[in-house]
Amino acid sequence: MKKTLLICMMALFAIASYAQDQQVRIYAHRGGCGEFDENTLNAFNAAYKAGFRGFETDIRMTSDGVFVLMHDSDLPNGKGNVEMSKAKDIKGLKIGKSKILFLDELLEWIEKKGDIQYFEFELKSDTALYTQEDVERVCESIYHKIMAVKPVGATFLFTSYDTRPLAYLKNKFSETNLMLITSEPVNNATIAMATELGVKRLAAKLDGTCRDAVAKAHKEGLVVNLWPTDDIYDIALGISLGAEGVCTDIPVAAKKTLNKAMPWVNIVF
Repeated sequence: MKKTLLICMMALFAIASYAQDQQVRIYAHRGGCGEFDENTLNAFNAAYKAGFRGFETDIRMTSDGVFVLMHDSDLPNGKGNVEMSKAKDIKGLKIGKSKILFLDELLEWIEKKGDIQYFEFELKSDTALYTQEDVERVCESIYHKIMAVKPVGATFLFTSYDTRPLAYLKNKFSETNLMLITSEPVNNATIAMATELGVKRLAAKLDGTCRDAVAKAHKEGLVVNLWPTDDIYDIALGISLGAEGVCTDIPVAAKKTLNKAMPWVNIVF
């Protein structure tokens, strides 16, 4: 019964939003944090096995300049935080049942796979923890590391809530794909923030976003991504609003349902 209602709901979304010609990227947020241990190799492997070639992750820097994939600064089990710890103190720690992953390990995985099509690298440069000098150091290092393994034709993005790394990367590497993340919906203020910064992509909160606002963002030349989505209905809503990208915490469940339920939309995973 629930599946039937979902299909009917999605059909109505398609009619309402003229989604027949729409293409949208659905990608695994933190590797699929609603189904797996977030930002770990186990998560990325599981989403990849499910057919995903688009992912998102978070990057932080240890006190000795090593990059770790952690959404929050606090380490598991009260072991301190990433920025105040050395890499050797973090190695071996786990998120759930999976080992904490370092950026170099992820990049090795990307290089071995060879067919990753889309990746968002979020720079977690909290203003209380990262000086401007730290931000520039992070940007210089990770830009070269990441671009060295980027497959031909893939879209790799550097993203952040913090405008400092985005401004630095835009100035230093002008052709870089950049995306501003905001905890607000798509609206006049967030559209203006992205355009004034000079980035071409805006990742905004799904709640509060309307179709007219997405259309306005498109007129301003912005690509729109919406988050968070830990429910199939949320993903369907993001698609119906006209977003080009919708991140999901439930990649396996999403892929099982969406292709069958929304055949009129060109969904790329």
